[in-house]
Amino acid sequence: MLQTLHIENYALIRQTDIRFDGGFVAITGETGAGKSIMLGALGLLLGQRADTAVLAEKDRKCVVEATFDIAGLGLEGLFAEADVDYDDRLILRREILPSAKSRAFVNDTPVQLPFLKQLGTRIIDIHSQHQTLTLADSGYRLALLDTLAGGKELAAYRDAYREYASLKRELETLTATEAQNRKEQDYLQFQFDELNDARLAPDEQLELEQESQLLAHAEAVREGLATAAAMLDDDTEQAVLARLRRAKSALSHVADYHKDAAELLARLDSALIELDDVDSSLLEAADGVIYSPERQQQVDDRLALIYRLEKKHGVEDVAALIALRDELDARLQAIMTLDSRIEALMERVDKAFAIVQEAAGKLTKARHKAGEGLAKGILPTLHELGMPEARFSVELTATATYGANGHDAVAFLFNANKGGELRDLAKVASGGELSRLMLAIKSMHTSRTLLPTIIFDEIDTGVSGDIASAVGRIMCRMAERMQVVAITHLPQIAAKAGQHQKVYKETDGERTVSCIRELSADERITEVAVMLSSDPPTAAALQTAKELMA
Repeated sequence: MLQTLHIENYALIRQTDIRFDGGFVAITGETGAGKSIMLGALGLLLGQRADTAVLAEKDRKCVVEATFDIAGLGLEGLFAEADVDYDDRLILRREILPSAKSRAFVNDTPVQLPFLKQLGTRIIDIHSQHQTLTLADSGYRLALLDTLAGGKELAAYRDAYREYASLKRELETLTATEAQNRKEQDYLQFQFDELNDARLAPDEQLELEQESQLLAHAEAVREGLATAAAMLDDDTEQAVLARLRRAKSALSHVADYHKDAAELLARLDSALIELDDVDSSLLEAADGVIYSPERQQQVDDRLALIYRLEKKHGVEDVAALIALRDELDARLQAIMTLDSRIEALMERVDKAFAIVQEAAGKLTKARHKAGEGLAKGILPTLHELGMPEARFSVELTATATYGANGHDAVAFLFNANKGGELRDLAKVASGGELSRLMLAIKSMHTSRTLLPTIIFDEIDTGVSGDIASAVGRIMCRMAERMQVVAITHLPQIAAKAGQHQKVYKETDGERTVSCIRELSADERITEVAVMLSSDPPTAAALQTAKELMA
């Protein structure tokens, strides 16, 4: 329930604070006094977009804030999903800054507009004049029937349809992938075969490059190794090993007499053993270096193949080529198995569609039942609203395809006159009849929801006299289970409200501003009388106002 509304620096409103009672609240005022401005400000709190055009003073921010009692509406889960603290007393605030930036807060927590909109649909319904035209909208009609039906079948259908739509998209993606892969398969196979036939090994390139270097310098390497070996041990007295053996012999003659000589003899003996081994290794290595033009060509050809493949595929080493080969193999294997995957997915899509059809059938039955209930339920209200011969029915037809809202199109058929043909109400109902139809539908609709507040913006257009009194009585009945706020020009309706707010203009310095205030009991009589006659009201109008108030 809407409890308070604070508006600051919005259009013609400098600053105002409005308190709302529960039950039936009437808001009156002359045309152009600013009633629609108040609704526009309230719309900001429900997530509507705004710009700096709403700023009365362009250098100050606009602030709109409202408090609501939301106890018992079951909104705790919605708040938890948005990570916003819940309290039975809800505070919504919206700020429009001179910089054109907008800020929104729920219980002092910054939020985005989508959350405001989602929350707004659960706490208030603003019905303006032009919204009566939504009766001609199939989407609104379906939503109305689903609300009256309880929504269970719609929820079940949407679950089934989401699964079906998801599988269908997956199938379409897979089919498109298959078509693309089929185009690429020959090229992928050629690339794979080329890499696979190369029989690549991870460390092959480095080993081949080293071998290529050795083969290219084989003679120099062999000569270097042999020369080194000759320097260590040959037939001359100048060879290193020959001279070391003589040194060893000399030390051995004095080792018994000199302790350091014995130690040095041992070290020299160890060096001779190591150098003998080095000499043998040099000779063996020299013998192992054999230049082979055939092997040189094989190595160069192999390296040329590796370099060409690396350049072709834009990689730097053999490991990357091997990874690419394995990736191509996996893609080719996937193409090979795609047909079976598509076939299996098609079966799942068919099963999901069968579930959708079954759920759609149940949804259609629930809508038929709700439509019959609506047609029967609103007739007493239409009769009360001055259409005793009115007839109304709901017609469901199957659509060509299944969509997120089912397989149904809905039409509201109407005729206000006895014996007249039932036709689409948008073609046969006058503006006043549409207003009364919408009031009857809203009355029945809101009785099936937890919606705490509804605001009617001049839904009484096109009615007067006894019909206006009937409209007021219906709003009073609605106000027994929810808060009803009616912006009206009809005294018969204003007189039936439990609270009466008046919107008016006054001059504030050099500006004209809109104001709103709650009327006392005596002021209400005067205001209703003015609505009946003129300002100031006549004595007869005052007497009639008292009777209406009574």
